[in-house]
Amino acid sequence: MQKRRIAELTQKIIAGYRVRREDDRSIFMDAPLEELQEGAHRLQQQFCGNHIDLCTIINGRSGRCGENCKYCAQAACHKTGVETYPFLPQEEIIAHAKANQDAGANRFSIVTSGGALSGEEFERALDAYRAMRKSLTIDLCASHGLLTRSQLRRLREAGVTSYHHNIETSERYFPQICTTHTYADRIRTIKAAQAEGMCVCSGGIIGMGETWADRFDMAFALQELGIESIPINSLMAIPGTALEHLAPLSGEDILRTVAIFRFINPTANIRLGAGRKLLPENGATAFLSGASASITGNMLTTSGTTIAQDMELLKELGLTNRDEDCSVHTGSCAAR
Repeated sequence: MQKRRIAELTQKIIAGYRVRREDDRSIFMDAPLEELQEGAHRLQQQFCGNHIDLCTIINGRSGRCGENCKYCAQAACHKTGVETYPFLPQEEIIAHAKANQDAGANRFSIVTSGGALSGEEFERALDAYRAMRKSLTIDLCASHGLLTRSQLRRLREAGVTSYHHNIETSERYFPQICTTHTYADRIRTIKAAQAEGMCVCSGGIIGMGETWADRFDMAFALQELGIESIPINSLMAIPGTALEHLAPLSGEDILRTVAIFRFINPTANIRLGAGRKLLPENGATAFLSGASASITGNMLTTSGTTIAQDMELLKELGLTNRDEDCSVHTGSCAAR
């Protein structure tokens, strides 16, 4: 009976229906995981085809962050021993971006610690983006915190087409994770980036003590914002942070979350982020049951999978990350 319900819902979504907050959510929790994955895979094929978008990041400024996000190794209130340094030299950033481009990644992002990048360091970031836009072909993303609309406009003019800014969790649970800025602050930044014509990449972290209701609320909030790329990170509790005591999620829990996010956001890129090593076969199962994208290479403060390993994995699965194979996408941060 559940399999029939999942199949019927999948077909309705393909035909144009969208799951809403007021809908019965029990189907997503009661269905066997395999059946939910089967429906998510059908939706993935319909809206994303065989394309998997691979993005990479560089930690452009590390540590000494004045925010108090409980999960973050770079928050100054935590004692994690994370390396700290100011904004990296342009030559180092460009060399990193070129290496990622040559390895086959679709997109490259500079990520910086702190509530917002400003002043001289923001100008240095703009110079780096202009130089990359001039000399490289890889798509450019940025992640610099709570920027103003004028700053976002300048990033767009410098060649940045995507802005990454997670909502992290549900609006209800957010104050349990951070109190130095608000959920509303993050929403304002997202809407400002969209107003400047940028694709927004926004998702969050699961496994921080939130409920399934919080995960659903996060998925619906992203749907209502029209987010085109949704990274799902699974908490890798780092010693010295306020969440160091939390146990890692099971692979089954993560896979169910990925499938649910695909049903609620069928046309978006559902992107695997931190914690991918908790998944069966390093995410291979997820790429066949809802996930159509991944951050590849090293994460900010946790290790990841190399681009070469991911390229080989996609080949084994019969998938591709070539931009020219991305014609099926109806709304994603791919091939911009």
